[in-house]
Amino acid sequence: MGLYDLVIKNGTIADTEKSILVSGYLGIMGNRIEIITTEEIHGTLEIDATGLIVSPGFIDIHGHVDGHIPCACLSVLQGVTTTVGGNCGIGPLKLKEFFMAQEGSGCPINQAQLIGHSFSLRTAVGITNPYIPATEDQIKKMCELLEQGFSEGAIGISFGLEYAPGTSISEMTALASLAKKYNKIVPVHTNMKGPGDLESLKEIIELGEATGAHILISHFVYQYGSGVMTEALKIVDDARERGIKISVDSGMYTSFATFIGSAIFDEANICKFNYKYEDILISSGIYKGKRLTLELYKEMREKHRDETVICFTGVEEEIYEAIVKDYVVLSSDIGPAPSGLTNEGHPQNAGTFPRFFRKLVREQKRLSLLDAIIKCTLMPAEILELKDKGRLTAGADADIVIFDINTIKDNASFPDIGEPDAKPEGIDYVIVNGQIVVDHNKLVKKVGPGKIIKGK
Repeated sequence: MGLYDLVIKNGTIADTEKSILVSGYLGIMGNRIEIITTEEIHGTLEIDATGLIVSPGFIDIHGHVDGHIPCACLSVLQGVTTTVGGNCGIGPLKLKEFFMAQEGSGCPINQAQLIGHSFSLRTAVGITNPYIPATEDQIKKMCELLEQGFSEGAIGISFGLEYAPGTSISEMTALASLAKKYNKIVPVHTNMKGPGDLESLKEIIELGEATGAHILISHFVYQYGSGVMTEALKIVDDARERGIKISVDSGMYTSFATFIGSAIFDEANICKFNYKYEDILISSGIYKGKRLTLELYKEMREKHRDETVICFTGVEEEIYEAIVKDYVVLSSDIGPAPSGLTNEGHPQNAGTFPRFFRKLVREQKRLSLLDAIIKCTLMPAEILELKDKGRLTAGADADIVIFDINTIKDNASFPDIGEPDAKPEGIDYVIVNGQIVVDHNKLVKKVGPGKIIKGK
């Protein structure tokens, strides 16, 4: 064959399906990988990847980008080429309209969407109190809306139970059963009822057992990384051995971020979890960088309920205990601040994926390079049943990240000490649907080639 549109030459190619690293050339035509070979080939554009790793694009299975392009730009600079939105029960319900808007938005990465329950569906059927269960009629209406969402391309339904603690088992069962009927994923942010609570985890495993749905437990370290990780993982291990379809995603930080007006920061919860005001950092808005006091807490809850705060909690070692498990995939929990500014919020938005490779592969050597790549690519692709992503093979989508394992590094910091959106290092190129979006660590596409991924 003659010239390819783009050729990546002399790189170390990660074959995630065969679990091998091979040296060679990769040729792209349009938005597809055309060939992987050891023979020399040429392209209209060529990238010399000598000394670099050529990997499938990373898939962020738990995020809140939801069409927010500045957030998507932070993702792609980390090597993420596909993000899943609508997590934690939050996200757009009118997916037909959302997808139409996104197809012309110039987003740099691919987007798949879940239908959110705990805010979106409950609000749509008139539930304004997070502490009350839905009525039978409201459950019926939510099921109808969920079916509509599936018909418009949603890949699953997400629960954010800590945000809607009044959610009943019958509510969850009806919606998860519908997801099973349509072969859709069910990500769940569990409802921790107190420090070290494992009943919240058992409850969701029982949901998976009762409905047969594929449960994905969200940001596991944020839920169970405060001293009970070993016990929590044992519960998941036992469930999987019994044949229950359970997967897990988790990130690289113990401190979690959400909006100050959520039920999580109700006074009763602060007392129950023994959070100290000085351990909660305001990360957006006019008080960005300040720690809470009782007076500031009251003001934020009254006047600035949508602003983001970061709660410092957890045991760092439990990050690594979770992420090395063979059923745990990496996730960032990325999401925009109310202002839309990227220099507000949590460093997870810009640092998760490079931090993972720096710590787990290069520094701590807890994972091999190939196993780490698979956690960010093939594993999430298989959970989501994305057959053309997460792998480098002829015919697959040309979503590719080229990075240097010797220099890859996160630079993002918490907003009281640095920049939460600081760019990482060591990610030389990111290619989305055959187009170079990141070149030598710089965003070069003003109009991104990201596509909408619809569930079948």
